[in-house]
Amino acid sequence: MKPILSNVSLPQFGTPDNQPDLPAAVYAARLGRLITLMRQQGLDVVCIYGDREHAANINYLTGFDPRFEEALLIVPAKGDLAILVGPENMGMAARSRLPLQICLYPPFGLMGQQRHLTPVLTDLLSQLGITSDLRIGMAGWKYFGALESSTPEQWFTEPSYLVDTVRALVGPNGRVVNATALLMHSIDGLRAINEIEQLAMFEFAACHTSNGIIRVLEGLRPGMQEFEAAALLSPVGLPLSCHPMLSSGPRAASGLCSPGNRVIERGDPLTVGYGVWGALNCRAGWVIADAGGLPPAASDYIDKLVVPYFGAVAEWYRTVGIGVPGGDLDRVVRTRLGDPFFGVGLNPGHLIHIDEWMNTPIYNGSTEPLMSGHAIQVDIIPATGTPYFTTNIEDGIALLDQRGRAEFAQSYPAAWNRIQARRAFMADVIGIELKPEVLPFSNMPAWLPPFLLAPDQAMVMAP
Repeated sequence: MKPILSNVSLPQFGTPDNQPDLPAAVYAARLGRLITLMRQQGLDVVCIYGDREHAANINYLTGFDPRFEEALLIVPAKGDLAILVGPENMGMAARSRLPLQICLYPPFGLMGQQRHLTPVLTDLLSQLGITSDLRIGMAGWKYFGALESSTPEQWFTEPSYLVDTVRALVGPNGRVVNATALLMHSIDGLRAINEIEQLAMFEFAACHTSNGIIRVLEGLRPGMQEFEAAALLSPVGLPLSCHPMLSSGPRAASGLCSPGNRVIERGDPLTVGYGVWGALNCRAGWVIADAGGLPPAASDYIDKLVVPYFGAVAEWYRTVGIGVPGGDLDRVVRTRLGDPFFGVGLNPGHLIHIDEWMNTPIYNGSTEPLMSGHAIQVDIIPATGTPYFTTNIEDGIALLDQRGRAEFAQSYPAAWNRIQARRAFMADVIGIELKPEVLPFSNMPAWLPPFLLAPDQAMVMAP
């Protein structure tokens, strides 16, 4: 099999009208699993910090995410949950899917808001069970390892004033440690393995993000302002997991820029990405209809960059599966794209959740096995730094064992039919056979049109 550019008609796989829901029982089960882990690790209390950007851990456990402000969820191994929020989130916190004692802590509010109701933090935390001699876990949005620190459990991402106050409360006979791995470890973390209901929500999200990218690529025209092109994403209001990305011309090389006033010209490089909770899709290419529009310095763009890239993506898809060590996927990509020309520096895949990048078992030498329930982002990004620009496929998949697939199909038959249609498209049209446990969520699975004014020309694997 070899990659070639071919005529490809991208089917309409469908878009669900209604977002699946997470029942309260799912949240209760999550809390139960967390408390079990806490007891196994000898933790009396876990304090989970969140803010506007780092909302995933609190939302995972409660269904509440802090907006505009910060929040601190206090989970005792024995006793009731409590949460500290600023004034704007008092109402939002009341929508939690679990019972919470909601405590106003004005310093979590925005600058300039009233602070006259601020309780003494040590008094408040003491009343909520953080007292001397306890072992407290602090969960932020990162944990650290031996390559970063000789004392990684003492490195924290939460604000110093919170960590310092908790340390003072537990005293010299207590202990405060980084417990973020309880939630975010790529194998053992609670958020690494998704329930069927959560995966159905992610599939719903992926339909919307991928359809948005399709609309951009099919509606793109020279003379459009970047803002006009980005409007084709037509977001429906799902919470964003990252800033909207669309840029053309010289700015496109960075890949992370948001749209601006620039008028897109024929012959421009262009990149576009759209991410919401549970899904992200990106594509990149040239605003031309055929190879004749390529810059002279990159006239062999297809053969030099796109062909080896797509071959690596195809092999990645054929390799991914339950029990596969993450290092195998890394090796697949490094073997084919290891030349410095390709500039593949980031991990070629990661776990995706409410946050766009939760963690990843996919890295050089990794023996961490991919598992049923993993939601994975295909994420292989060349950064050539040359006139060749880049090419890009970023799509989401999930892994489910036979029992999980049967449950998913029974509970979400419409989503299951979309998944099966995508698998058939990848096998029969694109030429990529997937293992049974691999469930593509994107409505443009492995669809890569390098010339963006000819979206009916895409890469396939040919005999």
